[in-house]
Amino acid sequence: MFDIKWIRERPEEFDAALKKRGLAPHADQLIALDQAVRALQTDLQHLQTQRNEASKAIGEAKRKGEDASDQMAAVAALKDEMAARESEGKAKAQELESFLSTLPNAPLDDVPEGADEAANVCVRSHGSQTEFDFEAKQHFELGEDLGQMDFETAAKLSGARFVVMRKGVARLHRALAQFMLDLHTSEHGYTEVAPPLLVRDHVLYGTGQLPKFAEDNFRTTDGFWLIPTAEVPLTNLVRESIMDEAQLPLRVTALTPCFRLEAGAAGRDTRGMLRQHQFEKVELVSIVEPDQSDAELERMTGCAEQVLQRLGLSYRVMVLSTGDMGFGARKTYDIEVWLPGQKAYREISSCSTCGDFQARRMKARYRPAGAKGTQFVHTLNGSGVAVGRCLIAVMENYQQADGSIAVPDALVPYMGGLTALTPDG
Repeated sequence: MFDIKWIRERPEEFDAALKKRGLAPHADQLIALDQAVRALQTDLQHLQTQRNEASKAIGEAKRKGEDASDQMAAVAALKDEMAARESEGKAKAQELESFLSTLPNAPLDDVPEGADEAANVCVRSHGSQTEFDFEAKQHFELGEDLGQMDFETAAKLSGARFVVMRKGVARLHRALAQFMLDLHTSEHGYTEVAPPLLVRDHVLYGTGQLPKFAEDNFRTTDGFWLIPTAEVPLTNLVRESIMDEAQLPLRVTALTPCFRLEAGAAGRDTRGMLRQHQFEKVELVSIVEPDQSDAELERMTGCAEQVLQRLGLSYRVMVLSTGDMGFGARKTYDIEVWLPGQKAYREISSCSTCGDFQARRMKARYRPAGAKGTQFVHTLNGSGVAVGRCLIAVMENYQQADGSIAVPDALVPYMGGLTALTPDG
């Protein structure tokens, strides 16, 4: 969420940021709302002063044995007027906050401008695209041929965009998740957390999913939301708190199921498990001092890249344009892995810096060493990486001519020594 004081001081800069996001200018409208809120607050203070003076006059009259009925009537009238102004002020303040809560974050200056993914820029690539001397299959063909990936049964259980995994494929999926967690906790300095999968409204609001994206998420009948990503509970670990500078940076990771009602563009990726309503992801979250957030984004992206490097997968890193970037992000790197079955690069990780955008919504602050006041922390989040998509990448890049799938060396210890997936296991 934006700081209204910053908007008052830099309206042109604010509107320029919105323009980069493809939005109309809103500074004048927001400043007018803010002025109305502050005017009502000033009126309320004046009325309180008048009430205090009238109450004092009542006391003086009573001490002198004089009639104070006029003063008492004035106090009663002031009380009613104050209640009305207070109610109006709260309504205006809520209107202002609601307006601010629907506006996306301002992109950093080095983010490429553009309407959509066509304006994204490749900043680096790693490895060579896997080539075969046979026609590469897609993951769902490989999984179904092995008898270990069952979309038909999943549809009977839950409908479209679900899968039942069995035997070696299910074990490989589990192995990937454990490999990622071990890598991030033992080598990258993240602390593992097992957070709740069900959260309340204010938690989704804190990270920016509410109110704008309510329709993309699953909600229970008693007011809980299923998390769309572990970013939501992990980032909110510091909500409504004041941390000491010595506690930063705070880096946490979690393996969780993720639930998304919106599963991509209609008619796109309907086969297979590239876009599902339920999937697992290893999430990375960092809470840092403001002057460390740019460097932390590079570090976090590098941690996600290490997963793919250890698995021997080819990928490229894209910086997203202003039109393709997420709601709460100031800058985002997408890591796209090569899928030979699709003959295309597809997103497998997204790492973003949000500045103080989420911290303001969560009221998350820290106290700099030796300072009297507090500042908002900066938050970052990234996939480290999406487990299902990593499974797809391994299956397609390690497929063999006979339909079996070789197990990457890094995963063999997690597979109990198994070196290939075959119909038997």
